[in-house]
Amino acid sequence: MTEPVRVKTLIIDDRDVSARETETILEAAQEAGLFIPTMCRLEGLSEVGACRLCLVEVKGINKLLPACMTRVEEGMEVHTRSERLDRYRRTILEFLFAEGNHICSVCVANGHCELQWMAQRLGMDHVRVPYVSPCRQIDASHERFLFDPNRRILCTRYVRVCDEIEGAHTWDVMGRGITSRVITDLNEPWGDSTTCTSCGKCVQVCPTGALAQKGKSFRPVLRSISWKGKSVVESVRHPEFLP
Repeated sequence: MTEPVRVKTLIIDDRDVSARETETILEAAQEAGLFIPTMCRLEGLSEVGACRLCLVEVKGINKLLPACMTRVEEGMEVHTRSERLDRYRRTILEFLFAEGNHICSVCVANGHCELQWMAQRLGMDHVRVPYVSPCRQIDASHERFLFDPNRRILCTRYVRVCDEIEGAHTWDVMGRGITSRVITDLNEPWGDSTTCTSCGKCVQVCPTGALAQKGKSFRPVLRSISWKGKSVVESVRHPEFLP
């Protein structure tokens, strides 16, 4: 016999919400039609809590908690919007823009970039911190795809989709903090990878212009998938998205 599903009742933004005990605050909020920003999450992939945009306030807890990693509890009172949260989220976005070369006007993903869309949604219209202006080497060694590490935000989406969906684990992260680098295989050029299957899943789930298909521009429908919360498994199997 299957175990009965236990349901928890909580309050999110002054609304009574019910959710299974295995669900997170983010999942409960999305099922209730409430918006919580996130950049690293994609349905169908494991949760990592990397972007910290989904931080929420929980009554009785002083620190902010990541909604994507925090399980619901009975009687929990959650606030997804406040002056404090808005300030934190805009600051995180500013750090993401300052850490890389996200110049929208010359980016292949301009108009179809989740980072750009999120900045507009959260009201971030300028960057108050100094730009790092990195000069990381672009990897165009692959026959079909291109990787520009100057535009990555370490969301690890393509690392996880390559490992968990495709099963190749071509991508990985090396180093820590601001010195972190996204690498292929044992820090080899992408074109020399012996594990890459050239499936293109990594390109499809990348939220920015860090990964692109050579000779092709982005299609808006690819970016709308994650915004509407559809599963990455659905997107990679859809004929329109296959190479």
